[in-house]
Parts: sequence; structure tokens; C-alpha cells
Amino acid sequence: MQKNFLKLGALLGALSVILGAFGAHSLKPIISEKGLATFETGVRYQFYHVIALFITGILYKEFTNNSLLWAGRLFWLGILLFCGSMYFLTFIEIGELNNLKWVGAITPLGGACFIVGWIFLAIGISKKRS
Repeated sequence: MQKNFLKLGALLGALSVILGAFGAHSLKPIISEKGLATFETGVRYQFYHVIALFITGILYKEFTNNSLLWAGRLFWLGILLFCGSMYFLTFIEIGELNNLKWVGAITPLGGACFIVGWIFLAIGISKKRS
């Protein structure tokens, strides 16, 4: 499983760079400062949690247990929900699709996944092997 976290982290890291460049070069002229800040927050948190996926994948070899598996899964789910909803909110603004703003309600669920993922990482490190 640790190899999957490492591969996923590498792919999502590349996507972070692509999205960051897209935001800086393509979005800046067509979106409000608030919309751009939302997008940049998504990219920043994605990159933070790419690093968390790498840490989880590396530590899994030494501390093989279900807590570390759940940490990696929650980091991935957090990226999908938190960052994905931030990106979607940006595109809602561009497309003036105000009837889809409810998507913002998904963002805190992704944030909760991040928090619980970090807690599982701490628990997993405190266990030697299951």
C-alpha cells in the first residue's frame, strides 16, 4: 500500500504544479481576487497533503498498521473534497453558475478528512506493527 500512496502523491504533486501555474497565468486575468485566492488555497492545501501522502507512504514500511492506511486514505479524500470543491467554486464563479454554490458545503468535510488523517498519522506512528 505504501507504494500506492507514493505514486498517488507524485501524480497529485505534478497536478499541484500544473494547477498552480494555471491559476497564476490563466485565471488571474479572468477572475476576481477572491476567486483566485480560493483557487490558490486549494492548490496550497493539495500540495501540503501531497507531502503528507509521501510521509505516510514512507512511514508505512516501518510502522505497518491500519491507522497509517486510514491516514493516507483520508489525506486523499481530503484532497478530493476540500481542494476539489475549492477548484469547483472557482469555476462556478467563472461560469457564473450561482445555483451551484452549495458545493462550498463540501469543503469542510474535506478539511475534517485532513484533520482526522493527521490524527491517524500520529496514532499510526505510535504503534509499531499490527
